[in-house]
Amino acid sequence: MPDWTAELVVDEELAGQLLTQFPELRIESVRPFAEGWDYTILLVNERWVFRFPRREIAVPGVRREIAVLPELAPLLPIPVPVPVFVGEPADGFPWPFFGSELLPGRELGEAELGDPARVAIGRSLARFLRRLHDAEIAYELPPDGNRRADMSVRVPRTRERLDELEASGLWQRPASVDRLLETAEALPPSDASAVVHGDLHFRQVLIGDDAGPTGVIDWVDVCRSDPAIDLSMLWSYLPREGREAFLTEYGAVSDEQLMRARVIALSLSTALAQYGHHEGFRAIEREALSGLARTCAE
Repeated sequence: MPDWTAELVVDEELAGQLLTQFPELRIESVRPFAEGWDYTILLVNERWVFRFPRREIAVPGVRREIAVLPELAPLLPIPVPVPVFVGEPADGFPWPFFGSELLPGRELGEAELGDPARVAIGRSLARFLRRLHDAEIAYELPPDGNRRADMSVRVPRTRERLDELEASGLWQRPASVDRLLETAEALPPSDASAVVHGDLHFRQVLIGDDAGPTGVIDWVDVCRSDPAIDLSMLWSYLPREGREAFLTEYGAVSDEQLMRARVIALSLSTALAQYGHHEGFRAIEREALSGLARTCAE
């Protein structure tokens, strides 16, 4: 069973019942808006985005989002969702949920931008990530439970995902990937620790009509870890000339961190390609496969 399979999906009827927790919110409309691995997202009154967990494994992350996003938002140069309505478990839905103001724009992966626009996005993301990774917050975030920066864990998982993708006939990895993974697997444990998004990829970045970023969403994996795990788009989204521009804005990154980021790029791109193919989201599938090609390029 795919690891993105929903355990519980909130529809408009159930959402209407849950939203009675907020008598100050006069409900005029509720409609499906988006979905991800961890959330079903509904738009209320064309203004409020309500995120309902789809899987129990995501609930601790939802609680962290509710606690930490109001603290992070003022520190960051790109908007993030800020919980305004915080819902409690109720009949028919056993988990917390929250509503935030709608951030304008569309997912980056839907835009199919050319290289110059990608370079510009990279610069903006680098500035955003520099501020995020330097952030000092009062909320005590846990270390990354998925151990993304631990290559002894991440490399075997990436190999498994690549094998599954190849078996589906969507992609064939070049020999350079196996060499990269073998080298990365030998990296020592990382002792770097910063506030990180934890799962940053092209579906988590919103852009407006001018191709500028309007939001960074889905913070369910926010934690403390090596900042390298947030740098995967350096490899998977940016053209070669965009990487230097990114690093100029972001600052110093060690060779070990670049390698960790590259493995994360392989892992995320593979998972997104599988997800897009399985769910029929062709734009996601195309962007993810392109990301694999960019990450693997010598």
